Amino acid sequence: MERLRLKAALLAAGKVKAVGVPPDKYLSSSTAGPGAGGEGSVFFSVDGMRVRLSVDPHAELTLIHEGKGNATIPFRGEMVRGVLEVPGFHCPRQAFITLTSSCIFSCRYCAVPGHAGRTKSAEEVVAMVRSVLGRIDAISLTSGVAGSIAEEERRTLEVVRALVPFGLPIGVSIYPTRDSPRLLKEAGATEVKFNLEAATPGLFAEMCPGLEWNLVWEVLEESVRLFGKNHVQSNVIVGLGESDEEMAAAVRRLCSTGVIPVLRPLTPSAGLAHFRRPSAERLLKLYAIAREEMATAGLDAKEALTMCAACTGCDLVPGRD
Repeated sequence: MERLRLKAALLAAGKVKAVGVPPDKYLSSSTAGPGAGGEGSVFFSVDGMRVRLSVDPHAELTLIHEGKGNATIPFRGEMVRGVLEVPGFHCPRQAFITLTSSCIFSCRYCAVPGHAGRTKSAEEVVAMVRSVLGRIDAISLTSGVAGSIAEEERRTLEVVRALVPFGLPIGVSIYPTRDSPRLLKEAGATEVKFNLEAATPGLFAEMCPGLEWNLVWEVLEESVRLFGKNHVQSNVIVGLGESDEEMAAAVRRLCSTGVIPVLRPLTPSAGLAHFRRPSAERLLKLYAIAREEMATAGLDAKEALTMCAACTGCDLVPGRD
């Protein structure tokens, strides 16, 4: 099967049942976003194409781990052979660390508000990064909101300053204040990702009560001015109820602003557990739209150093896939 179509199909499935040698050292856990909790996930790579798959004993697809990272997925009459990648933290080649794994907001697609969480200190994060220095190229930080958005921002800035001496690119994805782009730049962040989440303001209001759609656009525009094109990203979830035309309009606006759009397939969970994951055909259609809009805007995901556009495990990323 052609590589891009294979990845789209695997992303649409989203889950595998792991059999054979236990893939313990290859397992990654998530403490933020829709994938929080669960049995973890694996990063399956085929000729440089990376896809993140949740491990679920009830999944239709089976991943056979033969040992030492060698793995096979029987898929549509083929034996797809690849390797499992060892994560730094959360994903391969990055220390992708959640600073606060709880949240006062209740985005409908997110499992975090239903889980008890804690906040990591700057010293703890520094120790985590130091423990994986031999196998990472970048540091990425994300966070829930334990008390207030401003308080979370202050903690994040402290952590960024503590990580600068490692000399690695630092990406940050938090819910922002209007000053976040400037403050993060001054603290030493290399890239930022402020998530639009939904393709339309109506869907955003429905899915993310208490948060501000216009604020996200405002800080994205300021971030491009400060960090430059190809160093600002924004996740948009595919499958919240938007039409293809609405998603295309959001992608076009992001690209024209200078932001790399990250089209994230919905993981049905929390208040959207009854929703369906988007199909491979839809993911491929939206990928083609993003590829065209990024080319028109002069955006290149290969220039991204951190976070989702650099990892590619959860999405189809034009320029990398």
